[in-house]
Amino acid sequence: MSATTTNELVYDPYDRETIFNPHPLFKRMRDETPLYHSEEHGFYAVSRFEDTERVLVDRDTFVSRRGVTIDLLKLGMDMPPGTLIFEDPPTHGIHRSLLSRMFTPRRISGLEPEIRALCAQLMDPLVGSGGFDVIEKVASEVPMRVISMLVGIPEADQTRVRDHFLGSRDEDRVGVDSLYGEIFAEFIDWRVEHPSDDIMTNLLNAEFEDENGNTKKLTRDELLAYVNIVAAAGNETTRILIGWSAKLLADHPAERKLLVDDPSLVGNAIEEVLRYEPNTLQNCRWAVKESEFHGLTVPANSIMVTLTPSANRDERHFEDPDRFDVRRKIDHHKSFGFGPHYCLGQALARLEGRVVLEELLKRWPTWDIDLDQAEFMYHADNRGYSKLPITIP
Repeated sequence: MSATTTNELVYDPYDRETIFNPHPLFKRMRDETPLYHSEEHGFYAVSRFEDTERVLVDRDTFVSRRGVTIDLLKLGMDMPPGTLIFEDPPTHGIHRSLLSRMFTPRRISGLEPEIRALCAQLMDPLVGSGGFDVIEKVASEVPMRVISMLVGIPEADQTRVRDHFLGSRDEDRVGVDSLYGEIFAEFIDWRVEHPSDDIMTNLLNAEFEDENGNTKKLTRDELLAYVNIVAAAGNETTRILIGWSAKLLADHPAERKLLVDDPSLVGNAIEEVLRYEPNTLQNCRWAVKESEFHGLTVPANSIMVTLTPSANRDERHFEDPDRFDVRRKIDHHKSFGFGPHYCLGQALARLEGRVVLEELLKRWPTWDIDLDQAEFMYHADNRGYSKLPITIP
């Protein structure tokens, strides 16, 4: 039996209203059509927690090598070598192990004093200002400087690199040219002659055993793609997380007061922010084999979409999922993906989110949002605020 499109329920991932608030529609999809087929856009979608998890762990059926967004999958292009999120076994495991050396728990936890000092540098001049754009002054600055320090981007070039990623998108669709990382060519060339203790230098010199048992180093194209994906993720994901944290705590002042009274809850609050409003609408795969969900068939050579915000609010997994609760016990959510492609930088994003929120609450226990001046990004792959002015009572 094949999945059919319902005339009454339409999921359009390019619809601005859906991107801004997908939750009512996604609840209907979970209940009425847990396997959804869009004839217009040519994809299948799963919305329940267990179904999204099944797709993300079944690498024999659902592969990443053709892309992980609808737009890229429709292009049918060859992904740049070394772009981890677009790789499958055996190369994915080999390349992932290389990068995981750069994100050890010890190295990440050791960054906390520097991140806290950076927050003080950015926030202290804003005390007494009456308000500021939290995206411009904090959320865009902290991730940019931290990931640039790790990667090895000179301070004078950090803003240019960050703005490159912001400018590589139009309002709705992701640009393809930004995947290749040519912006980092000059930095890599410079690091050849000026090595340092950073990700670029380490990757330049790293040796590994490939799938054929040969010892080798990354090619130049692979190196560019590696650095590109780390810098892009390190800038965008955490910036959006910080913005959502400020927005949700303004919307839920009682929950914010709990954090002011008990800062030990801040780490868990970050998990709840991630669950409640993830930065992406969907995570996609290419089906190389036929599969079945809820008695319906997904044919081979189909685009399969997993709906992250829907999985994170599935009543079958989370009790009272539409309630924002900083004390909620969360075993895991899907905001960093799941399975073999689980986000390598998740520990860094969590650390930055926690430290930034702790430092915000120290200085400003209350704030409001000037929604008339706020700006939302309307694209499915990074949904969140690009401008979020807060006012201090």
